[in-house]
Formats: sequence, C-alpha cells, structure tokens
Amino acid sequence: MDLFVVPTISFRLLYGLLIMGHGRRQVLWFGVTAHPTAEWIANQITQACGWKQAPRYLIRDRDGAYGEVFIRRVRSMGMRDRPASPRSPWQNAYAERLIGSIRRECLDHVVVFGERHLRHVLLSYMNYYNEARTHLSLEKDSPVSRNVERAGHILCRPVLGGLHHLYLRI
Repeated sequence: MDLFVVPTISFRLLYGLLIMGHGRRQVLWFGVTAHPTAEWIANQITQACGWKQAPRYLIRDRDGAYGEVFIRRVRSMGMRDRPASPRSPWQNAYAERLIGSIRRECLDHVVVFGERHLRHVLLSYMNYYNEARTHLSLEKDSPVSRNVERAGHILCRPVLGGLHHLYLRI
C-alpha cells in the first residue's frame, strides 16, 4: 500500500492510493483524491477488501496521512499493520516498483485533466497490468494467470489509447 502524487493540467496535485497483493504482484485497488485523509484511506482499504478475506499483513510507509482512524480500521479488520522504517523505501519495494512502472508506462505519456480522468486512466492501467502485462518473475505470465494460445491468427488490440497493445489469437 502506498500513496503517490500526480499533477494535473492545471497544476493541481492529486493523490493516488495503490493497494497491491504481494503474492502475484496483483493490483487490488486504486483510489484517487485531492485531499487524502485517514478517514478516506480507511474507507479505501475497506472497499478494496470488500467481503473477501482480508490480508494478514499491511505494509505501508510512515506517511502522516495514515492516522489513528486508519490504524483502528486496519486492526478491526484483523490485519497486522507493518509500517516501514523511516526513509526506507526498499522495505516496500514491490509497491515502489509498481508506482515507478505506472509513471514510466502510463502517467508520463498522459495529461491528466482531473480526478475522474485519473481514476479512469489508472483503472485502465490496472486491467492491462493484471491481465496482459507479462512479468519475468512470474515466468512471463501476468498476475491474473491466463492460458497459452498456440494456434490462430494474431490480433493486436490497443490499450490505454495505443500506449500499449494486447496481442490475442483468434
């Protein structure tokens, strides 16, 4: 779990909240707001887990936005809160790496107009990342495993307005 900052076309700062599962490095949730508060982050973690079994651990940095309300919510959901040491981004390396990938592969090529637009872009990237983007650590599979298609014609489908492409066999 981590927060990152995205500037808009009007130089307003928006904050993105990333929640990911470390098992297969799957993006579980994106949240976007102009004013991250402990209450908002607590609601986001509740929406991300939903009615599913909550994870056992939550790794996060020591940002001041994670307040007492957030910590109480996490504990009431049965998760163990594991804040990283101060100035130690390598302790949450998967989330930091994913934020870097989001910036390099998506946000550096898109002009964000507002919260709604950023939410749309991030959700589109999440679908691409989870279902189509290959990972060397997963033996060139995506976080949501897929079947290998061996026969058929290859079809190229643009994703994120042509920034990336999804290749399918039909």
